[in-house]
Amino acid sequence: MNGRVLVIGLGLIGGSLALCLKKEHSQASIIGYDIRLKDAQLAKTIGVIDDYCESIQSEAILADLIVIATPVNQAEKIIDLLYSLPLKPEVIITDTGSTKGKISLKASKLIDNGIHFIGGNPMAGSHKSGFTAAKEILFENAFYLITPDNRVPEDKTNILKEWLKGTKAKFLTVTPASHDFITGIVSHFPHLIAASLVHQAEKFSAEEMLIPRLAAGGFRDITRIASSSPEMWRDILLHNRDVLLSLLEHWNDEMSQIRNMILHEDAEGILGYFTGAKQFRDGLPSKEKGAIPAFYDLFVDVPDYPGIISEITGYLAKENISITNIRILETREEIYGVLVISFQTEDDRKRAEGCIASYSNYPTSYGS
Repeated sequence: MNGRVLVIGLGLIGGSLALCLKKEHSQASIIGYDIRLKDAQLAKTIGVIDDYCESIQSEAILADLIVIATPVNQAEKIIDLLYSLPLKPEVIITDTGSTKGKISLKASKLIDNGIHFIGGNPMAGSHKSGFTAAKEILFENAFYLITPDNRVPEDKTNILKEWLKGTKAKFLTVTPASHDFITGIVSHFPHLIAASLVHQAEKFSAEEMLIPRLAAGGFRDITRIASSSPEMWRDILLHNRDVLLSLLEHWNDEMSQIRNMILHEDAEGILGYFTGAKQFRDGLPSKEKGAIPAFYDLFVDVPDYPGIISEITGYLAKENISITNIRILETREEIYGVLVISFQTEDDRKRAEGCIASYSNYPTSYGS
């Protein structure tokens, strides 16, 4: 497609979308704006965008597509700004926010004014942040939720999908309310629970000093999403307030049920509870990307001696296999430890597993 695209917000998501747009639509001009002008200038220098602008107003009136890739609170303010501008009649505006209810309500005035706003949420992320971590493959095979208002013609939604074709994402169309309910269950609420588990561990670590050390293993893994941006999750919880309050009520009921089982030593009830959870969890798709970015970790049993990390990473470097994170589990007292290496994709993890096996006899494994 040919045209002028304005990407507002050049973080990981905005930067990755810019790269996808540039690759798929080589005739289009991809213009970036970021509140940090130096970041926008650097984004141009490294090729994330074709050019940058110093104000939204000057570029928005020229754009055929406007992508708002900012936190949800900022997105609301940007919508207000766009409403005040003489935009092109056929311009399409979309966002990438994690919540849709308030954004869609705010954008109603754009639609009332004849401007085509179509909400969106690319459900992908990374261990890294910022435009320097942007990559074309970030959204590949991920779900991309589209939330068009029923007043927006279907052909405009199709045009947006065509613009976003280079993401290679799987587009799903849902209502803003369904979006917030679904993501509340499978993304927002789990992040809240992860944070609460970390707070509980911190609280009791004052009484038992071994807690932080032992939490370096599985506990750290199951709560890793608690390391996400605090500012982002503050905004998400406030934007999806009603859904999360309802889910907290259900969670309280669930915990009361478990408490009663334990209190009354209901062995059969406890067994049934865990059995039901296992059956549902084991039946979930394992080859698809979901609401929470997947973590492709490879666990390597390695001897504890100087240089072991550089040895393993050296093997991977020979095969041009990129890693996103590396760390050592400190839960073992014996001579062997566990090296945990994180990758961007399942393919990279499988290649790494074969690579390490070909160069060494260190056992490898990963969770299911």
